[in-house]
Amino acid sequence: MPRGQVTHEQAIGDLTLESGEVLPEVRLAYATWGEYDGSNAVLVLHALTGDHIVTGEGGWWGDVVGPGRGIDTDRFFVVAANILGGCRGSTGPLSLDPEGRPYGSRFPAVTVRDQVAAEVALADALGIDAWHSVIGGSAGGMRALEWAIEHPGRVERLFLLATSAAASADQIGLATTQNDIIRAAGPEAGLDLARRVAHLSYRSEFELAERFGRTVQPDGRWAVESYLQHHGAKLVKRFDADSYIVLNEAMNSHDVGRGRGGIAAALGRITARTLVAGIDSDRLYPLHQQRELAEGIAGCAELDVVVSPYGHDGFLVESEAVGALAHSLLTT
Repeated sequence: MPRGQVTHEQAIGDLTLESGEVLPEVRLAYATWGEYDGSNAVLVLHALTGDHIVTGEGGWWGDVVGPGRGIDTDRFFVVAANILGGCRGSTGPLSLDPEGRPYGSRFPAVTVRDQVAAEVALADALGIDAWHSVIGGSAGGMRALEWAIEHPGRVERLFLLATSAAASADQIGLATTQNDIIRAAGPEAGLDLARRVAHLSYRSEFELAERFGRTVQPDGRWAVESYLQHHGAKLVKRFDADSYIVLNEAMNSHDVGRGRGGIAAALGRITARTLVAGIDSDRLYPLHQQRELAEGIAGCAELDVVVSPYGHDGFLVESEAVGALAHSLLTT
């Protein structure tokens, strides 16, 4: 199999959701790097508006994944799947229903556990019985957790970064407000505005103050206003508003303790050697949430803290520190 990034699409059949609804003819887009030797498979799980294109042009973690990098594709067979409900090739609101119409806003509600069930089916189709490591940040960390809890025998090592055991009221409030903005303002204007709200939570107050302060541009806009407008418009060009709503609602469903006797009991099911890391300036997924994970998982010795001014986005920006942590977990 080629060693560089290769993209694929896999049919995994009908998927019964937690709600009991059956989602027919599900497909997942995914990418692979390296060569599989039967024991070196690493699953990398992306965040809310990420996708399976991890490296190269448009890649979101190219400084962490690649030859000789923290997740070394010369040594490991790396798999990254586009999330169920997304809009980058996997079954989601842009897909056609059995009658040949795009699902759009009629796409069924999915949970994090449904998304992992689709990934399990993908792993089965690829002949991967167990992952050497499962790695995820933010929403990807939610799915990594579910993998390790629901399928402990299939996850040998686990890297959880800037994530939580359950969505908090603060996180649910932000997500539902963004979804309501999209519904009220329409798909393009609404997604633009929702992304601006989200992006404020992704960066730290310190960084915004240092970078923009109270600067006004020659056109009369605040510098920080222009920055947020840029990121809103950028997302509208590459993402689907209905998918954004579906994925936000899936993240709101996240609670590893649901139906499992609570968070502590759920975390107690994890057998993987685990590394938990957080960003010291993260105001969306604050450190106390990663501390709860580190203290509750038997295979985790301590919480690693990445020092960064970039807030939640530090898990994407601080590639040297994150890559070093990944390398340590994967190779020792």
